[in-house]
Amino acid sequence: MKLLTKNVKIALTVIAGLILLYWGINYLKGVNLLTPVNRYYTELQSTDGLLEAAHVTVNGFQVGQVREITYDYSKNKIMVMISMDKDMKIPEGSSLNLVSGLMGGASLVLNLGTGPALEPGSNIPTTDVPGLMDHVTENMLPKVNDMLPKVDSIMNNVNSLTGDPALFAALTRLDAITRQLQASSQQLTMLMTNLNRSVPGVMTDVNGITGNLTTSTGNLTDLSESLKSLPINETMDKLNATLDNLQALSEQLNDKNSSLGKIMNDRELYDNANHAIASLDSLLMDIKANPKRYINVKVF
Repeated sequence: MKLLTKNVKIALTVIAGLILLYWGINYLKGVNLLTPVNRYYTELQSTDGLLEAAHVTVNGFQVGQVREITYDYSKNKIMVMISMDKDMKIPEGSSLNLVSGLMGGASLVLNLGTGPALEPGSNIPTTDVPGLMDHVTENMLPKVNDMLPKVDSIMNNVNSLTGDPALFAALTRLDAITRQLQASSQQLTMLMTNLNRSVPGVMTDVNGITGNLTTSTGNLTDLSESLKSLPINETMDKLNATLDNLQALSEQLNDKNSSLGKIMNDRELYDNANHAIASLDSLLMDIKANPKRYINVKVF
């Protein structure tokens, strides 16, 4: 009896383990065995990457998943069993589309009809609708093929440009210009540093110059006050009178009929004056040389 009880416990443990293993495998596939579902079927000509546990969506929302994929040898078609949510009612006229993903894999898209609800276990027809990869193949690949010659031409031009010696020379000159700009920037930095150091001294000199200018301004003010106190009007009147006298004298000298004019303009008088001066000079020289001839001193 004890041996039977032990064997029963082992059997129950194994069965529980198998159940848990089966449930865990399905759970990892995305199949929740504890959720009530309705099963439907559909037929495909090709799976195109469709796998078990693939999503079944309506307007992008998942309402079910692929539960089992088998091959019907009698019909030469692929039979797909899908499990739908218990609350999902599929009306008549609905269809399934096999859509391929961009990164591989496929899913089923449910297009709802307008008729009464189908019974669970019913067959849902499939329609051929081009998927994303089909659009890429049909629309983008021809354009890519048209672009390839242009891309090849562009690459040839780029290779020609990069292999041109003129480009290398231009880059070399640009590198030299960059180094010169860097050196100039360093010199400018040093100049600004020296200038910042010199600014306090310059400001001191400027303040001194400003003080001197203030003093000079005060001196000029004093000078202006002194000039205002001078009798400038009287001095100008005297100067004008003096100029008038000089002008009258000049007129008399230029007038040949006046006494001064006759003296200044009479050549004979000028010559006689020169002759008299010369005779007087000769007499003085003779007196100096022979004073006895002219000075007679008697001693009593």
